[in-house]
Amino acid sequence: MTRTDFTALPADDSGFNALGRLPMHALRRAPEVELDGTWEFQLLDSPTAPISETWKTVEVPGLWTMWEDADPPHYTNVQMPFDDMPPRVPARNPTGIYRRSFELRPAEGRRVVLHVGAAEGLLRAFVNGRPVGVSADSHLAAEFDVTEACAASPAGPHTVELVVSKWSSVSYLEDQDQWWQSGLSRSVYLYTVPETRLADLTVVADFDPATRRGALRVEVSTAGLEYLDEGGWSICVDVLGRDETVPVAPRRPAPRLPPLTDDRTSRPATMIPPDLMDLPSLLAADAPIPPAWVPAAPMMRQSLAPAPVAGTAVLDLDDLAVEPWSAENPHLEEIVVRLAGPDDTVVDEVATRVGFRRVRVEGRDLLVNGRRILVQGVNRHDIDPRTGRVVTAERMLAELSLLKRFNVNAIRTSHYPNDPLFLDLCDEIGFYVVDEADIEAHAFAPAVCDDPRYLPAFLERVSRMVLRDRNHPCVIAWSLGNETGYGANHDAAAGWLRRFEPTRPLHYEGAISLDWHGGHAATDLVCPMYPSFESLAAYCADPRADRPVILCEYAHSQGNSTGGLADYWDLFETLPGLQGGFLWQFTDHALDPDGDGRYRYGGDFGDVPNDGTILLNGVVFADLTPQPALYEARGLFSPVRIVSDAAAALAGTVTIRNRQTFNDLSAYTFELHVETGEPPDPVAIEVGEVPAGAAATVDLPEAVREQLKTSSSPPLALTLTARTRNAARWAPAETAVAIHQVVFPRPAPPVATAVPAALPEDGDGELAHPLLRAAPRLCLWRALTDTDRSFALDQRFVRSGFFRLTPASVTVEAAGKGLVVATTVYRTAFDTEIVHRREIVALAEPGRPFAEYQLTEQVRLPDDTEDALRVGVEFELVDGFDEARWVGLGPWENYPDRRASALLGHWRSRIDDLAVPYVWPQENGGRGEVTELRLTGPAGTVSTIHETPLQMAVSRYRVEQFEAARHWWRLPPSGATVVHLDVAHRGLGTAVVGPDTRPRHRLTGHEYAWVWRLRLEATPPR
Repeated sequence: MTRTDFTALPADDSGFNALGRLPMHALRRAPEVELDGTWEFQLLDSPTAPISETWKTVEVPGLWTMWEDADPPHYTNVQMPFDDMPPRVPARNPTGIYRRSFELRPAEGRRVVLHVGAAEGLLRAFVNGRPVGVSADSHLAAEFDVTEACAASPAGPHTVELVVSKWSSVSYLEDQDQWWQSGLSRSVYLYTVPETRLADLTVVADFDPATRRGALRVEVSTAGLEYLDEGGWSICVDVLGRDETVPVAPRRPAPRLPPLTDDRTSRPATMIPPDLMDLPSLLAADAPIPPAWVPAAPMMRQSLAPAPVAGTAVLDLDDLAVEPWSAENPHLEEIVVRLAGPDDTVVDEVATRVGFRRVRVEGRDLLVNGRRILVQGVNRHDIDPRTGRVVTAERMLAELSLLKRFNVNAIRTSHYPNDPLFLDLCDEIGFYVVDEADIEAHAFAPAVCDDPRYLPAFLERVSRMVLRDRNHPCVIAWSLGNETGYGANHDAAAGWLRRFEPTRPLHYEGAISLDWHGGHAATDLVCPMYPSFESLAAYCADPRADRPVILCEYAHSQGNSTGGLADYWDLFETLPGLQGGFLWQFTDHALDPDGDGRYRYGGDFGDVPNDGTILLNGVVFADLTPQPALYEARGLFSPVRIVSDAAAALAGTVTIRNRQTFNDLSAYTFELHVETGEPPDPVAIEVGEVPAGAAATVDLPEAVREQLKTSSSPPLALTLTARTRNAARWAPAETAVAIHQVVFPRPAPPVATAVPAALPEDGDGELAHPLLRAAPRLCLWRALTDTDRSFALDQRFVRSGFFRLTPASVTVEAAGKGLVVATTVYRTAFDTEIVHRREIVALAEPGRPFAEYQLTEQVRLPDDTEDALRVGVEFELVDGFDEARWVGLGPWENYPDRRASALLGHWRSRIDDLAVPYVWPQENGGRGEVTELRLTGPAGTVSTIHETPLQMAVSRYRVEQFEAARHWWRLPPSGATVVHLDVAHRGLGTAVVGPDTRPRHRLTGHEYAWVWRLRLEATPPR
């Protein structure tokens, strides 16, 4: 094989100048030669390093950073991973060469196009040793006409070589909060087209909510006809059962004035009234026209109107009977466009799907089809733990199916355009999409946004995205990028976009980041990041507020977080102008290149500098397992909500509100069951076709009423479950999409009676029992969450010293047979004093096979306590327990500020399954409002009852073990059972980036008291 001269292209490593790249378009061409699969590969130290004779085989799409130890993944959030300034290209610039052969013999008269779906880095393409082009836009396709290069080797086989350099000057525009990776991340293929062909297609499918009728505008451009002087070519459009034909505009000569004559032999006739040439400006100014000129005005207007562009055609249809598209009802219509010659022979054909819908900003509302929507969105990156940013069609469908089942209705493509297949799925399944340009110069935002050297790149990245995606109904807003300040380059891109594609609003957070009342040139939405609750309320009350507020990022979900999501939604659903937002973010970015479950974050690949665990901020784990935060969102985003109370349920009714914007409730079935501790016996109910936004009161079935009246134990709650009625691509029939409850008052447990029994204690007032490896002791510390460790919280919890409690004195008083009072004074790590008084009463008579105690706890914290994490007890059981049952909130993990969607019931779980394996070990697995806990296994049974509902956590590890580990998978196997019961537990908040937990969920008190019972029964030896 002849060695390719990779220096044959101009020595320009900036990425500012695309060479040989075809114009972006919206057409979807079917591959004729699939090039995905096995390629040869080698990695060079630099673009100018010599090629070796040694090649390895790799899979394409594929990123070499996922398999090459010499250039592994590198994570930074804001800083660039090298020390340089834009537009300089770093000296160390790893370069990968992908090579393979292919067979293709195109028919005569057809052009061959090489399609590279996405190349992460500066791409240089060669075919048969010939350079065919250069591109540097990591998340949009590059296409090259390789016809001549293929003709150089007509017999074949042909060789394609794709050279990708990691860095270029435009790398500074791709400084997103994600792994830096390199290679070919999307599909590569070849297709052929005729010399005269369809070049581009714009479809505007409008829906008028007032008339409920549609309008369609189809704009077609061609290649090869722009120089045609005569007509005869036509565009045929098949849509909505109609077959329409429009001519392709021929080239027209430029208008010119008739020549003057020098002939003075005869008197010239008067042809132009005096001052008639003032008429164009009078028409433009809409000024009064002299009566004599009125007849000439229509002709003048026509002559001044732009002539149709040669090689184009436009079809307008109106008053169409259509079904509108929305995320709730994603109805699509196929449109087929054909190019026919003068003899009616079809020479080219394309098809696409369109949805009739209208997106408008009117005042402070974003409207879809005339109705105000709520944006229940997530931010989404391309990420797969095994392959990096190579995402298969199967993974895309799995992601969108999961989101749809959890009632998410919107996606922001943070922070670059996604694969067109992803948008196809959004069109079909039903999501609102904010399509974001690949522009984030976070590290150098103030400089780059006004740097004229980067102006063409801003315009190119925005325009190419719009040109590719403008026919997708799912796209409801264009985003100019992310975290790149606000400068002239943004206004230039916004100006082009507003003129070229005015059917969607613009979105750009940088334009309003310093002033929510400014930035009108670049954004039609007020789209802040991580705002405080107070700022949102204040803006909504401000008379200057004039645009919708949709949070581009909020509820930062790093580790055990996302506290306060319900507080955000209380505002979104009650204050004018607020319409939701996009959670940050969908999935953790942990990588697992070896597939061994050892998930990695920044620094785990030797990547320096790095930003560690910040990328572990999804509501879904990297393998698409939902985290508890997603269950919280599912309830808040639910299509229905119960709006009646316990009194109504006991009287025999429940009222259900339809939260949807367009659809009635006919797509769902509903069932009720009463939480009594017995196995659920659901009873189907008919809710009826409740219109969007309306509520219906439903009579409870007699079976449900009987359960409420006659159950052996007082009912905890009435549970409503909504399920999909029919199967869809994203879920089978009977998939639960909403579970809500009416909660009933809980009776207090019966008063315990002390018995005269000796208390087995160790002299320090601590209980002793064969099942107790560690007796119940005061605990004020949790394994710090990412939020607890955040910069914004300023080490306040470490400052408390509560992470280490040392008994300074213990006073034990025997207050009678079966009663002990122990007072322990603890010194914290920083020598402040905590007093814990405990009264222990024996409840089991001597000789019983179990021991039972009532513990009355009183705790006084230091006067200078700012804020605590927990107040409660911790005890550890011996090995041999494997199951937990509890009465309280569940079944998933929940905390005081993240429990709006948790359910009250009798729950059962393996102890191992109670944990939530956050990649960075931290506090996890808590369940709130627990009044009873029962732990069982071969060792015996341990149960607790609490007069005051407590926060419960049952784990295999102690707090210090979680804090010592840096990855979940590094925790050693354990058969221990560690129990925490807290009378007070701090909320989670989102203070890594965003608001802390609300004041009502902070532990600022100094005195706490509670009562609980402990029962221990060891399994008798055999």
